[in-house]
Amino acid sequence: MSLRELCSGMARDPDEQQYIVAEMTEILNVATTTPDHESAQRLAASAVRSRLAASAQVVGPIETAFWHLGEFGTGVEWQVNLKTTTDRYEELQAHLLAEHPWDNPDLTATTVVACPPRYLEWARAATREPASS
Repeated sequence: MSLRELCSGMARDPDEQQYIVAEMTEILNVATTTPDHESAQRLAASAVRSRLAASAQVVGPIETAFWHLGEFGTGVEWQVNLKTTTDRYEELQAHLLAEHPWDNPDLTATTVVACPPRYLEWARAATREPASS
């Protein structure tokens, strides 16, 4: 199966000569933007420390164009990209919304359609809640 076929969600089974749906992983790439570097770093660190995300990267500054309160605007933001599992997403979303400096932040999640098995296992282990004693 080619990466292009996998990413399109369709893969040709060479034996059956028909298309089959590619399975998605349970890994999500979650993205949000913040008004400054400090806010982005704080969100990234708190999500990973809480095991709500396996990792987080802060990217920026980035230039953005947007609509807000019916008006067009432009500005500079910092992006936070987090990796989590589908099992931890709801808690991660609640955490990001509670800790975010904006009332209605850009917060999206996309499914990772392919990754090496060892990466999947790492992400599962990194987001597993520690056992209580």
